[in-house]
Amino acid sequence: MPMRSLLTTVVFTLWSLSLPAHAHNGRPHWQLFELENGASLRGSAIGPASLWVTGTSNSVFRSVNNGKSWQDISVLAEPKLDFRDIEVFDDQTAIVMSVGDGTQSRLYLTDDGGKQWQLLFENPDEKGFFDSIDFWDRDRGVLLGDPVDGYYVVMVTEDGGRHWQRVAREALPALHDREAAFAASGNTLITGSDGKAWFTTGGFAARVYKSNDYGRSWDVSEVPLHRENQTSGGYALSLNHLGDVFVMGGDYTNRSSAYPNLAKYKNEQWQLADNGQRGLRTAMGCIESTCIATGKTGSEISFNNGQSWRVLPGPGFYTLSAGNGLLLGAGADGAVGILPLQAP
Repeated sequence: MPMRSLLTTVVFTLWSLSLPAHAHNGRPHWQLFELENGASLRGSAIGPASLWVTGTSNSVFRSVNNGKSWQDISVLAEPKLDFRDIEVFDDQTAIVMSVGDGTQSRLYLTDDGGKQWQLLFENPDEKGFFDSIDFWDRDRGVLLGDPVDGYYVVMVTEDGGRHWQRVAREALPALHDREAAFAASGNTLITGSDGKAWFTTGGFAARVYKSNDYGRSWDVSEVPLHRENQTSGGYALSLNHLGDVFVMGGDYTNRSSAYPNLAKYKNEQWQLADNGQRGLRTAMGCIESTCIATGKTGSEISFNNGQSWRVLPGPGFYTLSAGNGLLLGAGADGAVGILPLQAP
């Protein structure tokens, strides 16, 4: 699908990009920007030399100078779409995923840095709703959607997203009553090494599904997160650089209350993290041993691979990505944060 010309947007810098990461009392601080269209941003990714964020109103923005300026490379599509996830393969090639009922859930591909977008895949089921995508490599990927016909829509691709095959019901554990998945940050589903993948669910359940065979079969475990109503439970997953799995969540109708919101898989079981339980958390990213967990109401930072946490001053974000020595956060009203890391 053809794209309009690239437009470099004006960004409002609250901290200079030249500011050292540990200039404030020896602690990292966010460098904050605001994209001019004010979109709600829930997808983020880092390429070899590029930063990408996605959100409401067809929004896709890209920076090639560590966030000093952003190009509006939004997809031209009707109706207006909400892009909740993005997979970046290199600085020119990316897939964005929109959410919504039926055909509003779509995948678009660019191979020229967003100058043009091609409709890659459209939800074939009018009752379907995409939640998250991730890829092991340029060809092999997996997609998660809300349940249709009584079980989650899990689809796999081996040709870069051009064709998808749904995993059979028998390959997935049975649903719990009122179990749901949340398309909160592009991290509901993640992939790992050697064909591993995980996705998390909520509702009156809080569970993590795991695959060891590139998404073709799954098992499930309960996780000790807040699960008191239909809007609570697991929201996102992350890996630290040691390969440890973390799950985070809470309740988006009660974002700021204290409840169990982060757990780590250790010694063959899920254990709650000692992170202060400061409300809904929807994303986490790590650079070496430094990790950040975040949600709209705030963030925490760990310098020991997620074993212990302290409050990170500044705002919180819906989504977070890590790579190239920095963390990229994005959230409400076009807010973008960049946190470059030096060795603590």
